[in-house]
Amino acid sequence: MSFFKKTLASLGIGSAKVDAVLQQEILNPGDQVQVVIHVYGGSTAQEIGNINVKLCCQYKEEVSADNDNRNSGRKKIVNKSYVLSKWQLPYAFTIDSGEEREFEVTLDVPWNTPVTIGDAKVWLDTSLDISLAVDPSDKDILTVRPDPLMDGILTALEEQGLRIRQVECEAAKGFALPFVQEFEFVPTTGPYHGRWREVEIVAYRDESELKLWFEVDRSQRGIGGMLSSLLGLGELKRQLTIPVNTQPDQAGQQVLEFLESTT
Repeated sequence: MSFFKKTLASLGIGSAKVDAVLQQEILNPGDQVQVVIHVYGGSTAQEIGNINVKLCCQYKEEVSADNDNRNSGRKKIVNKSYVLSKWQLPYAFTIDSGEEREFEVTLDVPWNTPVTIGDAKVWLDTSLDISLAVDPSDKDILTVRPDPLMDGILTALEEQGLRIRQVECEAAKGFALPFVQEFEFVPTTGPYHGRWREVEIVAYRDESELKLWFEVDRSQRGIGGMLSSLLGLGELKRQLTIPVNTQPDQAGQQVLEFLESTT
């Protein structure tokens, strides 16, 4: 290779390109996803240090709004990224001009991968490590559906007139991941319309059980309702644990019965 072509390659001119192709359109927590990585050579041969593939998501965290040490207590919400699963090619290789290489990748989709409803975002980030060049990358936005157990619960709530108003991933401590996903429902029809103002649910799953936390904001009228709100008694927080071998429709019924018994 001439000195001129080597210089062009190091500057990223005529650089190699990368494209990740998923073998399925929809992901499910707890499964694996198969990905085929296509690397296309540019106008010059290039040394590829490695290939990085990351399954990522986004969550919100409240942080200090002060850039100095005043410690005024002001807060702001920032978006943070988290790597759920990753893969790296364990060796370097050279891609010649016009050459195409393929690599098959298997990535785990962790149980608590966010369901892509509302503001929740999950994506696949694929990049090539090329020395002294702008690393080529490929970003694919993904669709993640709830696992059957959670799907049964969401379906049961919807059938009772509860509609999802907002879904967010928020920073939380005490879990394997640095965040939890929160589902916020409002009753539009059905038996809870007029009884509750909103219901918030946080779900956390492992290999043996699904844990659910509920916060029910009850609609109350008159002086008693106002006093309850002022005293912080208008919200009820409860926890329910469901074994993973429970049938989805039974899980949905358990949640409805639990909410009825606690509110």
